[in-house]
Amino acid sequence: MADTANANTNAWLPALKAAFPLTIPICLGFLFLGASYGILMGTKGFSFVWPMCMSAFIFAGSMEFVTVNLLLSAFNPLAGFLLALMVNARHLFYGLSMLGKFKGLGWKRPYLIFGMCDETFAINSTAKIPAGIDRGWFYFWVTLCNQLYWVTGATLGGLIGAHLPFNTDGLDFVLTALFLVIFLDQWLDGKHRERLSAVIGVLTSLACLLIFGANDFMIPSMIAMLILFVALRPHLDVLRPAADAPEATANHAMSHAADQQKEGQTR
Repeated sequence: MADTANANTNAWLPALKAAFPLTIPICLGFLFLGASYGILMGTKGFSFVWPMCMSAFIFAGSMEFVTVNLLLSAFNPLAGFLLALMVNARHLFYGLSMLGKFKGLGWKRPYLIFGMCDETFAINSTAKIPAGIDRGWFYFWVTLCNQLYWVTGATLGGLIGAHLPFNTDGLDFVLTALFLVIFLDQWLDGKHRERLSAVIGVLTSLACLLIFGANDFMIPSMIAMLILFVALRPHLDVLRPAADAPEATANHAMSHAADQQKEGQTR
């Protein structure tokens, strides 16, 4: 029994030491952004328990900001479901790309799937795990540390938000600012395909805003964007970044070599 306990300690402790430094930059951002979310909830009249529990069980930052308005608006489960699906649909692709890395991790696997936010995915998908470090524990600590940062920030913000002495009107603009920064980051760092996708999203939203009005344009715009992206997918694939070209060239070369081998065997 003692040997088993020592083996477990020897596995998780070095993994924690390797994972923690990689999460420090995320800690600073999550504490600030999580506190902004908690303050927003507090100014809307919610107890700190709400942001604490929502950050722990939802753990999807953008959706948590959106949920503030959902909780204050009329009950509409269909709109909430569609909104959550569209805001977090990218996680479907995160999960598919991590299937191989999470294979064989036992009880850690369900939590790793649940806690895979953008920042955690960025670390776990690209980090070079040092030799001798348990892969499952490394992924686990990256995921847990990032979630703890977010929950801590949201809880502190919730405690502060209900007692702020200054006028907090307009604080809910933080959600708009968040999405604007994400959009600008995609625009500045993206290639032609990413910029075209952004333009399609903006123009579709503006058209639906003019047609349906400010109160009802969200769902139609998301449905329209989904249809447009599916319809334009062949064109967007043609605009694939050059970084994907070597892989495509290699696949083509392998296929060509296989065909030549078959022809030689036939002859």
